[in-house]
Amino acid sequence: MRSWFKNVGPGVLVSAAFIGPGTVTVCTLAGVNFGFALLWALLLSIIACLVLQEMAARLGIITQKGLSEVIREEIKIPLFRVAAIVLVFAAIVVGNAAYEAGNITGAVLGISAIAPKIVWETGIFSIDFWSFIISLIAFIILAIGNYKVLERVFIALVGIMSLSFIITAFLTKPDLLAMLKGLFIPSEGSAGILTVMALIGTTVVPYNLFLHSSIVSEKWKGPGFLKIARKELFWAISLGGIVSMAIVITAAASGVQNVSNAADFAAGLEPLFGEYATWFIAVGLFSAGITSSITAPLAAAYVVKGCLGWKKGLTSGKFKMVWSSVLILGMIFSSLGLKPVTIIQFAQVANGILLPVIAVFLFWVVNRTSLMGEHRNTKLQNALGIAIILITVFLGAKSILSVLGAL
Repeated sequence: MRSWFKNVGPGVLVSAAFIGPGTVTVCTLAGVNFGFALLWALLLSIIACLVLQEMAARLGIITQKGLSEVIREEIKIPLFRVAAIVLVFAAIVVGNAAYEAGNITGAVLGISAIAPKIVWETGIFSIDFWSFIISLIAFIILAIGNYKVLERVFIALVGIMSLSFIITAFLTKPDLLAMLKGLFIPSEGSAGILTVMALIGTTVVPYNLFLHSSIVSEKWKGPGFLKIARKELFWAISLGGIVSMAIVITAAASGVQNVSNAADFAAGLEPLFGEYATWFIAVGLFSAGITSSITAPLAAAYVVKGCLGWKKGLTSGKFKMVWSSVLILGMIFSSLGLKPVTIIQFAQVANGILLPVIAVFLFWVVNRTSLMGEHRNTKLQNALGIAIILITVFLGAKSILSVLGAL
């Protein structure tokens, strides 16, 4: 058991990163509105996530570099290199600063389901107490600058989050036959393709590719750790997928209606399953929010580090300045109730363009013998990679069109 825990870490961070408040909300709404019919989309997203994250992890272990650093070094044409760096910078750094407000707000929603709202009035401003506390917790954990501490915190939070949502799913006593049908028989039903894409998009996210390649290079040195990294990734992402499915199953089986977010759902469960069900959802939502509140700034800092060629990571003053800026912006937007709609829309468009671009670039570099040697992609990995790239291109196009349509 001690040996197993020693090799847990990067995959858990990735799993914690994609199960944020956005995932909880999307999965809740999918279950409330469409029952078990879209479980297959989550299964597809987990497979896609495993394929891309394995490539990112292999790249990080073999090259001992993060993905953004490889982008800077491997694109030889100056114009293309600058364009790639600017796109990555904009989508990940600016985008994560915008989404950080949602992460913190999600954790606040979890607390609000079981605790009173507290607001500090400071002259012309009002600051949400819980937003400040959550930001402070994230700040302290990141400021410690110790990777082992990060691992332990995330293992604990992911464990709490997983138990919360999985236990709640069991409480609802779902129809097993309907659940298995939704999991293995693709059906769009009345959901529309955008709902399917939203479920996939909450799991396959660009910044996780940058985060994963960077943190594995810090934890594992040399190709001898590839087997361990793959095993850890498989179990961590699979657990994340089970948690996402548990949220859909709970929402589908509960019969709760008129839900606009996960906090409404927590309140709706109380008459059916008692106060403890509300506590499980609230704790799960809080854990999801706080883990994403830590990983989003961390990923942004790793991207800047790679793009600008910085050598030091967690302990560097410049590195800390990046993640603290993202965290502070998120806290301000969350605590003051501001909605950075324009920035978030920009981030969605940029990420919609970035995901297939990064997937193609990742596919290219992990096939380069000069970079990966004998650890380049196999034929099976290439076949899976091509299929995933086609999905990401479709996902990116839909993401851009949906945002442009809302402008």
